This record gives sequence, C-alpha cells and structure tokens, in this order.
Amino acid sequence: MFFIDDEQEGKKVPIRDMELIVPPGEVKQLAFLYIDNSLESVRILFSFLNSVHALALLSPSLPADFKTSLEQQYQPAFIYDKSNLSREQYTASSLHPDLLSHRQPVDCIIATQVKVLLSTSGTTGSPKFVKLSEENLLHNARSIASYLPISKEDITPLNLPVYYSYGLSVLTSNALCGGTIVCTNTDVLNRSFWQKMEDYGYTSIAGVPFVYEMLDRIGFTKKHYPSLRYMTQAGGKLQESLVQKYASYAREHQIRFYVMYGQTEATARMSYLPPEQVGTKTGSVGIPIPGGTFDIDADSSELKYKGPNIYGGYASSPEDLATFESPEWLATGDLARRDEDGYYYITGRLKRFIKLFGSRVNLDELEALIFQQLGTIVRCVAIEDKSLLLVTDQPDVDLEEAARYLSTTMKIHPSVIRKACVPAIPLSANGKPDYTAIISQYLNNDPK
Repeated sequence: MFFIDDEQEGKKVPIRDMELIVPPGEVKQLAFLYIDNSLESVRILFSFLNSVHALALLSPSLPADFKTSLEQQYQPAFIYDKSNLSREQYTASSLHPDLLSHRQPVDCIIATQVKVLLSTSGTTGSPKFVKLSEENLLHNARSIASYLPISKEDITPLNLPVYYSYGLSVLTSNALCGGTIVCTNTDVLNRSFWQKMEDYGYTSIAGVPFVYEMLDRIGFTKKHYPSLRYMTQAGGKLQESLVQKYASYAREHQIRFYVMYGQTEATARMSYLPPEQVGTKTGSVGIPIPGGTFDIDADSSELKYKGPNIYGGYASSPEDLATFESPEWLATGDLARRDEDGYYYITGRLKRFIKLFGSRVNLDELEALIFQQLGTIVRCVAIEDKSLLLVTDQPDVDLEEAARYLSTTMKIHPSVIRKACVPAIPLSANGKPDYTAIISQYLNNDPK
C-alpha cells in the first residue's frame, strides 16, 4: 500500500515508511484531531487509531471560539491542530509540532468500545458526537470493500473530508484493500483536481449530491477519463434525472456507478444500488450492505437498520463517553418503501414535513417534483407550520414559476409561499443543504 503526498509534489510513500507517533499513556484518554486530508493529518489519524486512546475527528476550519468552548467542555488529553491556536492548559508535545498535550492529568472515563467520535454537525460544529467502535469501522470497511470493485491497483483520491463519515469510509475501505491513496485537499470542483487526475490516474471519484450537481454544470459527462473505473454517490438523494445521466455516461465509458445510502450512526454505509440496476431501479437506495438488514415500521413507515456497524449512542458531554450501548435497530428518521424485488426507496424524512391548512406536505417530495417538472433545483423549507419558503442560489431560476406549479399541482395556496434568492445555499460538511441555516439566514434578513 502507498500514499501520495499531494502537498510534496506527488511524493509516493509506502505504508511501511509512514512513521507513526506513539501517544503516551496506557489509560484511554480523549484526543481532538482537527484534520484535513493531507498526508500529515492521515499519519496522525493512523497514529491515534493504533493507540489505546479515543479520538474525535473535527473540521480544522471550525471557528476558534467554538474550538475553545468544545475543548473546555470535553478537556481532551491531546489536541492536533495545525492552526496552532494557543491553549493555556496545554503544552507543545515533543512527538509532533502540531500536537498539544494537557498539562494536568485528565480524569475521564471512556468505555472500552469507544474509539472514534464524529460530530453530528461538521461545519458549524456540535458538542454532540456519534460514538463508534473499532469493530464498527472494521465491519463497515469490509462490507464496502466486498461490493465496490476496490483493488490493490487503485489510485484513490481523498476528495471528501476524512472527518466526515463518507470520507472516512473511503479511506478505511481503500486502506483495507491496499492500492494507492492520494492525500489531497483539492476537491473535484477545483480545476487542478482534473489535471491531477490525469497526472496520477485516479480510478474512482466519491461525491455527495451537491458535487454531482456541480459536475453536471461544468460538463463532466462531455469528457472521457481513461483511468476512471467507478464512481460512488452518497450523502443524500441525487435527483433521478441526474442518476440516469451519470448511469448512461458510466455505461458508455465502461465505468461502474454506485448509488449508496448511509448515516454516520451506521459508520457510513447501510445500502447500495448495484450499477446494473440503476436503469431499472432509478430512485432506489438499493439493497442492504453485506451483514446488514432493513425493516420498515408498519405504523410510521420509518426505515430501520440492523448490522454490526451501528453506533454506540451519542455523546453530548464527557460523562457520555463512559458508555457504549448499540441499539438492536437503528431508527434512520427516513421514510421508505420496499418493492417486490427487495429494493428500498427513501420517500422523505420523518421530520421534513410542513402542515399547511391541516394537511401534511412532504418537503423532499416538493423538491423532487419541481426538479422533474421544471428542471431546476429549488430548496423547500418550512417556516414553522405557517409558510413554505422556496430558495435558490441561481439568479436564472424562476421561483415564481415554481410557486405557480406548486399552487396548481399540490394545491398550496399562493399566500403561504415565500421566495428567496440567496448568494449561496448553506451546506453542511457532508455537502447536504443545511436547512436550519437556510431558514435562519432568511429570517435574519427578512423577519416578515
């Protein structure tokens, strides 16, 4: 297995030459790792994964005041942060210039199973973490590697943040199979990414819906990439017309296109749609991953998942680290249906509803209908249960037309529909629309 250091002009490093540090201590302590996708960050990540300690993976771009607040609450024994912010209670470690150690012993009880903490809100940060074990990580990596065509000949770019569950799964599943991993902070929307794809010969691309929407805008499907063998999409539902477009492109160029579904609470993946079924099962999240099982609640239609990759609960305070209790079934919060062939379809979110004039309206369904009918991406947000807000960041999108369509088709009275064109749709770390931020932004600018 090899790593390519994109920051060092493509230097290739065999895994046997990656010098891991050895964090001190025999009692499990907590480390905060503010990591990007550089080789140095990956080295620190592997060092702590190989240690007795538990680690929280966090975005290095979190605001300084939030970092301070979070650290005061959890009192981690170690901090890795290349921004080198001053911390009064910490001292520079001799192990690494960007690693800090707590000056005083930290009294913290951490359950044996707790190994990795992932924030439930990557961009704005949250003191609430998902607790994952080494077994969770290993089972999910093995499962992913069993259905994706990962091989030791692959050259895989880390084009998603590794502090995000999808990005972390790309790292772990490819590391399990060998091959070459390119440690890079250049994402697919950067022009230089495509030059590096040609230089290195990337064999796969991973993306959330936003990434594939942007790739479509810049003409991805008009070009051919000889080294590309497969593409994966997760992190939310991609519009069905785009799924078909990428599937058609993949067939034309003998590339395999995988649509996947997962949640951080399941250590990333819960299902996948085999490429050969994309044409006939468009819109489906596919079948459970090897080792996993789905069920649909008879009363609420909520999708439930069972498997060895289910988390051990949430941590909202240091005291929560003392336990690790995995539920038998993970309640996904997604509404779903199962077809006669055993393929599952997400029909909406349990809480992504608005009640107008006594009738419940599925906001995810509205977005899909607008895209199917008008070919434009419009985000639908509930303002309490009083108004429906239509939002876009594209000036050429006709929100009036979208409002007329919803009024006619869904019988939503025009008086409760508001419209806003914003400079940019706020996104979470995983590339999904941040609906909470959207509504907050709107209300701050237009409280009426």
